[in-house]
Amino acid sequence: MKVLVTGGAGFIGFHVAKKLLERGDSVVVVDNFNDYYDVSLKISRAELIRKSGAEIIKMDISDYEALEKIFRQHEFDKVCHLAAQAGVRYSMEYPFVYSKSNVLGTHNILELCKEHGVKDVVLASSSSVYGNNKKVPFCEDDRVDNPISVYAATKKSNEELAYTYHHLYGLNCTCLRFFTVYGPWGRPDMALFKFTQLMLDDKDIPVFNHGNMKRDFTYIDDIVDGVIAAIDKPFPYEIINLARGECRTLLEYIDNLEKHLGIEAKIDMLPMQPGDVPQTHGDISKAKGLLEYEPEVSISEGVKKFVDWYREYYGIKE
Repeated sequence: MKVLVTGGAGFIGFHVAKKLLERGDSVVVVDNFNDYYDVSLKISRAELIRKSGAEIIKMDISDYEALEKIFRQHEFDKVCHLAAQAGVRYSMEYPFVYSKSNVLGTHNILELCKEHGVKDVVLASSSSVYGNNKKVPFCEDDRVDNPISVYAATKKSNEELAYTYHHLYGLNCTCLRFFTVYGPWGRPDMALFKFTQLMLDDKDIPVFNHGNMKRDFTYIDDIVDGVIAAIDKPFPYEIINLARGECRTLLEYIDNLEKHLGIEAKIDMLPMQPGDVPQTHGDISKAKGLLEYEPEVSISEGVKKFVDWYREYYGIKE
C-alpha cells in the first residue's frame, strides 16, 4: 500500500511509519517540524525512516494548497493522520495553535481524502476527551461533552468532523483514543523523558496533584500494533481506545524509573494543573474485539527500554 502518515516525524508517527516500511509498504510523511520541542529529535527520527525509504515532506497540514499538491502527486491507498499540536498545558498558553493545527489541519485532510478518493482514514484522538469523567475505566460509549482543555476540545472536534465526512461522503474513519504513550524516541515534554533528564542532572522532578495522579501508561509498540491493525481493517466509523488497560500511579512509574536509572528521584510535590485530569484508565475490550489488540509490555519492561534508548541516544554511560 501507499500510506500518507501525517506527523511522521513525531513520536507515534515515526514508529508507525517505521513499522509500515519494515513490512514493505510505501510511506509518504508530512510534518511541519515545529519547535514545540527539540527539533533535532524530529530530524533524527525523519532521517531514520528516510533511509528506510520514506519520502519526507516538510509542510504544515493547515496549508490546504500545499497539501492538495501532495494528494495530486500521489495516489494514496490509506491516510494515517497523526499530526497534531500536542500538550494539554501548552494549550492553555497558545490556544490558537491548536485550532489551526488540530481542527483546520484535520478538516483539510478529510476534505482532500474526499476529493481524491482516499476511502480509508485512521485518525489520532486522545484519552483527554474523557475529561473528568468519574466512571472508570473510560469506555468509548461514555459521554464526552465536557472537555476541560483546548487540546481535548480539538480532539473531540476531530472525531465529530470524521463522523460528518463518513456520513456525507462515505469515508471509512477510525478514531483512536491514545492513553499516555511512552517509550524510545518519545516526546521530551512528557513525564518519562522529562523526569529522566532532570534525575540525571540531579534536579527536582515536578509531580502534580501532590502525587495523586493515575495513568493508563501504554508502551509505544503496543500502540503501533493497534494503529497498524486499524489501517489494515477499516470500519465505516469507529472510536476505539488504545491503552494498556491498567491504571497505575505516577509514583509507581517513578519507582520504575529510579530502579532502571539507579538514581533516587528528588520529588517536588505541586498542586493540580488547570486542564489536567487526576486519572485515566481505558476499557480496551472494543480494541480487543475489533482489532485483536493485545498489549504486551509492562511498565517495568517499557521504562527499561526507554532508559536504555535514552542512554544510547545521548551517549550517557551507566
